[in-house]
Amino acid sequence: MYRFISTGGLAARCARRPWVTIIVWLLLVATAVFAMFTMLGDALTAEMKFTRQPESQRGQELLEERLTGPEKMKEIVIVSSENATVDDPAFRADVERLTRDIAALPPDVVEQTVNYYQTGDESMVSTDRHSTIVPVVLAGTIDQAESNVGQIIDLGHEVGSQTGLSVMTTGMASTDNDFNEVAKSDGAKTEIIGIGMALVVLLVVFGTLVAAGLPIALAGLSILVALGITALVGQKFQMSFFVANMIVMMGLAVGIDYTLFIISRYREELATGSDRYQAIAIAGATASKSVLFSGLTVILALVGMLLIPMSIFSSLGAGAIFVVAIAMAAALTLLPAILSLTGNMVNSLKIPVISRLSRGSRDGRFWDRTTGAVMKRPLLSALAVIVALGLPALYFFQMNTGSSGIATLPDRFESKRAYMALERDFSLGLITPVEIVIDGDVNGEEVQQAMSAFNERAGQDDIFYGEPQVQVNQAGDLALISLAASATTDSEASIEAVKRLRNEYIPLAFAGSGAQVLVTGATASNVDYYTMTNDFGPVIVIFILALSFLLLMVVFRSLVVPLKAILMNLLSVGAAYGLIVLVFQKGVGAGLLGFHQVEAVEAWLPIFLFSVLFGLSMDYHVFLLGRVRERYLETGDNGEAVAFGLKSTGRIITGAALIMVAVFAGFASGELVMFQQMGFGLAVAILLDATLIRSVLVPSTMKLLGHRNWYLPRWLEWLPDLKLGETYEPPAEKKEKGRRVRECPSQA
Repeated sequence: MYRFISTGGLAARCARRPWVTIIVWLLLVATAVFAMFTMLGDALTAEMKFTRQPESQRGQELLEERLTGPEKMKEIVIVSSENATVDDPAFRADVERLTRDIAALPPDVVEQTVNYYQTGDESMVSTDRHSTIVPVVLAGTIDQAESNVGQIIDLGHEVGSQTGLSVMTTGMASTDNDFNEVAKSDGAKTEIIGIGMALVVLLVVFGTLVAAGLPIALAGLSILVALGITALVGQKFQMSFFVANMIVMMGLAVGIDYTLFIISRYREELATGSDRYQAIAIAGATASKSVLFSGLTVILALVGMLLIPMSIFSSLGAGAIFVVAIAMAAALTLLPAILSLTGNMVNSLKIPVISRLSRGSRDGRFWDRTTGAVMKRPLLSALAVIVALGLPALYFFQMNTGSSGIATLPDRFESKRAYMALERDFSLGLITPVEIVIDGDVNGEEVQQAMSAFNERAGQDDIFYGEPQVQVNQAGDLALISLAASATTDSEASIEAVKRLRNEYIPLAFAGSGAQVLVTGATASNVDYYTMTNDFGPVIVIFILALSFLLLMVVFRSLVVPLKAILMNLLSVGAAYGLIVLVFQKGVGAGLLGFHQVEAVEAWLPIFLFSVLFGLSMDYHVFLLGRVRERYLETGDNGEAVAFGLKSTGRIITGAALIMVAVFAGFASGELVMFQQMGFGLAVAILLDATLIRSVLVPSTMKLLGHRNWYLPRWLEWLPDLKLGETYEPPAEKKEKGRRVRECPSQA
């Protein structure tokens, strides 16, 4: 069984039947592209859903079932004049005209709209009386509202251009559209920067255009197929539109790296005199096996994100798993088929000077000197790295998690400018009020007294704006109290207000009333979201650490290697967390780097970074230690094996790391603070891992532990031997029909 599923055998079979393999992949890509263009739009959504039932979701479901119907998106149109006030007849006429135009839109676009002149509500007028608002309730689902909100924005611009008034629109639908637009823009920028930098690095590493172009081509193919899979899966389970960014980022990072590792080993074997088939089989039995286990480690780490009961995490996790799995499959099957057709042409189209440098000995001498210096003073080297990474890691304990929200949108977007005007002159709670759902006999005396007591307590809280709005359903078994808050839905003040409602005001007012009271709305959803990420964080960490330890223990047949790998990864991830806090929360170097300084790190980021970084960091660890183990099994000399592994993988791992850093830096250069934090954290962690961890900490600890690195107790000898690092034995020659032929290897 092992012979059939071996990576060397798989590579050899694909090399023997290259056109069959290539045609299968072409059909897969064509199907994926068709699905992407015809179905991807329907598969993605801006809506963030809980897959469990926190309090905010239970409250919202009660409202939809018994009072309001399906949740509707709300927009606020702000009409302002520098000279006129709401009391001027011309101003009034223009506002009423705009209201009529909006109300005249089809019923599948607008459900309801009102203005100050219809309600007389002074909260709809600014203090200086130069501005008023026109609230609009959009019809249809959230995605339909996002598609239709542009019609309201266009009407506002039309009236504004004809009357000289300033008309701006903001709300959930318009801001979601703007976030989506920036995300697409940032994604395109990432592709340009990532591919450009990757090509430069690949040219330096390989020195030829053909070898440098293959990794980029296979990464692009992996991205297309993963997007196609997302389009198909999204027909059943809609995914966050951010999944496309995730697929592009991970596809470029791992897709290029996996191909880079295998092509490097293939060219190395060609240089020693192997023919193309033998070189493919050897690369398949060694580098491809490392890629397989690296990819499995990444996937296992990403599975942790699927355990969090929120659609944003499951979407990002699933998208990343799709593209990693496809990139791994392409590297193990399609690449050997292509290499069997190209043969020595992989070294074609050499770049003058660079091609000579890529074959030079300077690189080897550099790694010889580096390894020698580290292993001469291993304890000092290890302690220096631990201190250097441990100090920034301490800032992790000062991390505040939350959401930066619309405030970090670029100023060019109308939704942000209108939002800031709404915050300045009105109440942001008019868009997304805090909603208290009372389930019980709401017309009964006890519940009525409780509601009065609650309204009195809430009215004394300075954060709430205006009078509470009360709605009761026809059955008299459900009531809704809406409170407009004067702070943003993601601000600390609003978060604390919801906690006061849940923990103080509601228990005191409704004790003994027999009613169930739930707090819902955007702010309450944020509270439940933050609580869920905090609660699941430790669970995900333990899950990832346990699975990674088990996989690495089986791969390397050692207890020490996986334990060290986990501790080293924790150190680099911790340092990345600390640097994120320093730059984004403390503002150290934020302006210089073009980043936003904010009060909080995005709540989803710590878990996301841990899952992604833990998997990606293992790529280099498995590839490096695979070569070390290969040499150790040949010579039995631990020190020489470490030096050989570091020297033979130094250029390749450094190039792979630079490619990942370039891809992640592309995200960090984006306009959304969430992408800035994500890209910066990923880039810093990979850079630290590929330099201080791999170049110093790994060899120094391996020198200190010696043969104990490969310790496996006898009671674990039953573990399957996956033979990572075993030397490949070339196939024997045999005679066939009077001529000598060399068998194309079928297994490794």
